[in-house]
Order: sequence, then C-alpha cells, then structure tokens
Amino acid sequence: MKIYNTLTKRKQEFKPIREGKVGIYVCGPTVYDFIHIGNARPMIVFDTLRRYLERKGYEVNFVSNFTDVDDKIIKRAIEEGVDSTVISERYIEECKKDMAALNVRPATTHPQATKEIPDMIDLVKVLIDKGHAYEVNGTVYFRTRSFPSYGKLSGKNIDDLESGHRAEAHALKVTGEDEKEDPLDFVLWKPKKEGEPFWKSPWSEGRPGWHLECSCMSKKYIGDIIDIHAGGQDLIFPHHENEIAQSEAANGTEFARYWMHNGYLNIDGQKMSKSLGNFFTVREIGEKYDLQIIRFFMLSSHYRSPLNFSEELVISAKTGLERIRTAAQALDKLKESGRDGEMSEAESASYAEAGKLLEKFDEAMDDDLNTAGAIGVVFELVKLANIMTAEGTSKAYAEKVFNILDIMMNVLGVDTLAKEEMLDEEIEALIEKRNAARKEKNFARADEIRNLLTEKGIILEDTREGVRWKRA
Repeated sequence: MKIYNTLTKRKQEFKPIREGKVGIYVCGPTVYDFIHIGNARPMIVFDTLRRYLERKGYEVNFVSNFTDVDDKIIKRAIEEGVDSTVISERYIEECKKDMAALNVRPATTHPQATKEIPDMIDLVKVLIDKGHAYEVNGTVYFRTRSFPSYGKLSGKNIDDLESGHRAEAHALKVTGEDEKEDPLDFVLWKPKKEGEPFWKSPWSEGRPGWHLECSCMSKKYIGDIIDIHAGGQDLIFPHHENEIAQSEAANGTEFARYWMHNGYLNIDGQKMSKSLGNFFTVREIGEKYDLQIIRFFMLSSHYRSPLNFSEELVISAKTGLERIRTAAQALDKLKESGRDGEMSEAESASYAEAGKLLEKFDEAMDDDLNTAGAIGVVFELVKLANIMTAEGTSKAYAEKVFNILDIMMNVLGVDTLAKEEMLDEEIEALIEKRNAARKEKNFARADEIRNLLTEKGIILEDTREGVRWKRA
C-alpha cells in the first residue's frame, strides 16, 4: 500500500514499525457543540483507512481524542451557568451518536484531555529539563528555535514566520507575547483565569496548551513513534507542526512515520461558516438525508481533494447507492430462491471476473486510499452481477458474488443492504424497556437498548417531559 506522506510530499510504500500492527492517531473534535459536517470528513476517511488495513490483516490500534478543555467549552459553560464538564460530557455523547449514524466505529481508545493532565505535566518537565521550554509568571513556553527542523511538515520557514510577512505568523502570537524570549514560542501550560477549570502544576494552577494534549495521548496509547498521524488539512500548521516539535524534542526520536491529511469541505462552492449561513451540523444533515448516503458521498472523492457539498451531488450519491443496493438485494434473495446445485460455466466465468474486480478494488485502495476509484470498481461489479442475476441463477453464484460485494462495502463502511425501518410501535416498545431498565438502575441494559436504536437510525433525546425520538 502506498500513502501520500505530507511530511515527505510524496507517495511512499507503507511499512509499519511492528510487523502486522499499525498505530493510528487521529485528532478528534473539541466538544462544545454538535459536530459539523466538516468534522465528519476526517472521521469517515480515517475510519475507512482503518477498515482497509484490517482487511489486509493488520491489527490496528486506532486512537482518536476528545479535546474536553478549551476556551469554547468554558465559554459555553459560563453561558449556561454549568460546570465545563457538563458541556464536554454532553457533547462527547452526542458526537458518539453521530459517529454511529455515520457508521464510524468507536476508536480502540478515545482519550479525553482532562484525564491525562499528569502525563502532560511530566512532558513539560522533560522539555524544561532539556532546555526546550521555560517558565514566565506561571506560563510555560516551548522554545521554537531550540528545535532546528521546525517547519518540516508545513514547509514554512521560521525566519519568514517571524518577519511577519505571512499572515500565518499571527497564529503563533498569543496573549503574553511580550514575556516570551521569542515571538514564535508557543504555550505548553497557562495559568487559570477567574472561573476557569484548573489543575495544580509546579508552575501555576492552570491548564495545558492545546498542542500538548495530542503529544501526550498518542505517546501513552500508541508509543513514542506513531505509524500514521492523521487529521484535517487545517491542522498541519500550527497544531501538527507544534506536536512534532515538542514530541521529538522530548522523546529524542521521530514522532510519526506517515502524515495523512484530508482536504477541505466546501458548501456549494464556498467555505463553510456561520456568517454565510451555510454551517451545518451532522445532526441537521441527518434530518434530511440518511447519513449512510453522506458517508458514500464523501468517499466518492479522493480524501486529499477539496470536497464540494451540494444537494445535487448528494442526490447523485443517493441514486448511486440505491443502484448498488438494488443489485445486492437481488443477489441476497437468490441466495434463498436460486437454483440448487453447482454454478454453470457462464456463472463460473462471471465469478472469476468478480474475483479480479476485488483485486482491482484492493489496487485502488492501495493507491493512497483511492476510495473514488474503489467505488468505480463496485459499480463494475454491480454491472457484472446484474447481467447474471435472473431466473435460473444458482444459489452458489448469488452467495459468492454477494460476499465479494459485501467485502467491498464493508471496507467503505456502507451497509450493503438498506436497513429495514423499524415500526413506530417497535420503537416505542424498546423505549419503554429502556425506561424500565433505568428505573431498575440497570444502566448497562439501558445503554444497550439505546445503542440498538442508534444502529437502526433512531435518535433518542432525554427531556424533562420524557424521551423524544426521531429517525436519522
């Protein structure tokens, strides 16, 4: 498999650090609100990467964090008059519901920044001891120029950044800049402000800088070196650049072998923003479209390319997915109603061709996760199957070709067959069972029922008036 490595700016053959095992770290969302459709793209893309690596036989340790301490979370908590943990825990749960609806599997580990503070403090101590960081009035800064290869991921020149000729330079100039030895130094630890959550440290009661969190969590749950570090293109600078600097300075080894970044998502050709009125959460999109369609749509373009989200394109994806599922349904029925006995000569030839298409599918995925090319192969298989699917088709042929189609769709994370909608009375009955389980304090059973409903595309909302539900 070849992966385009942002660090080397070229496609490289993927070779894991340990044979048969892959450690992947993907920067997760800051949990202060429902995730938006832009957040969904890296979740879908790198979940697909994980699925394909597992198809190739790798054991994948997939780590994706939740940033649960941040200015936006604190602001939301102040507005609502609650503790910041109320906000973060609420939106972690909502994020997990949206991920399930998008068929994004839970990570091997979903670390939360607030639960890893001691490790962050230890990393800062190491950086200070090695001369890469210093403290001023309770704030700890990283000495950017102490890391000679700073800028190697983004391709930015440190002297150009400092000169101020580039707008990006301002991204590193934070409040308290006058205290710094160098205007490019960035924050590792900052003192608390009135009303903010804080933790005790040798320097001040405060909280970690954003960049520090991922360095610590990836080290703890994967190791000093990550096979693949991934995220949105917007994170290359300064977030991922700063992660490299502080991790490699502290650990004395490379931080990540391969860097993968997905392209931006635009809405009707424009950048998504609240001011333009084209800002959509996954939950809002889910009220209009089956989120399986959204996943299929996002994988219909190469992950590194910009993706334009429009109603016309989503409807086109819906039509394409329906075509695949119609063929799958016909094969599925023939597994039961087809002709008994061995495949005919024509069926054997068609099945052999289907096997070659599976190889072609893998070749597309091996080429820097070319899901667009892989989906093209799925349509070739559908065309092949449709020619052979008729009265007199053998059960053996239908089962074997369905299995190949199912393998492809499972890698893409899209259900091969459309899920049958639950009847309203079935939903209400399960909600009653969940309510009973909660009254009996059997929370494991209550969660099990909720997860079952989520899988069926039913979203629950617990309110003071009782449980409300709607179809995703």
